[in-house]
Amino acid sequence: MTATDRSIELIRAAAQAAADKLAHDVIAYDVSDVLSITDAFLLASAPNDRQVKSIVDEIEERLLKDLGAKPVRREGDRDARWVLLDYVDIVVHVQHSEERVFYALERLWKDCPEIALPEDAVATRGKADEHARMQSAEAGVDGDLS
Repeated sequence: MTATDRSIELIRAAAQAAADKLAHDVIAYDVSDVLSITDAFLLASAPNDRQVKSIVDEIEERLLKDLGAKPVRREGDRDARWVLLDYVDIVVHVQHSEERVFYALERLWKDCPEIALPEDAVATRGKADEHARMQSAEAGVDGDLS
């Protein structure tokens, strides 16, 4: 079994929305062969809680406006460290960068086929590492000035 056309459509729209809000490392997996509860997972991350919320809000708005899809469940809003949007056909995970590294969901789903995403979403790959290097460099500069 593979993800349905509707699931792919939702995933791609969610990935584009995440990329538009500057998400990091957007990736999607077809989990339909290993899970019976959903077809696909979308993973995205951001370096701070405010951006996690912004990404989640954009995904939710875009899927509702463009595709008439509304999540049946939204979890993790309060802390905005890991927000989950459950659309039944797909599940969207938007994580704070630290949670993304710690939980490493990609490791769990690496054997599942990756879903092709829009170019903007693919271009987000490696952004978390780039952001971390910039933060380290800024900390080093600040440290030298003290």
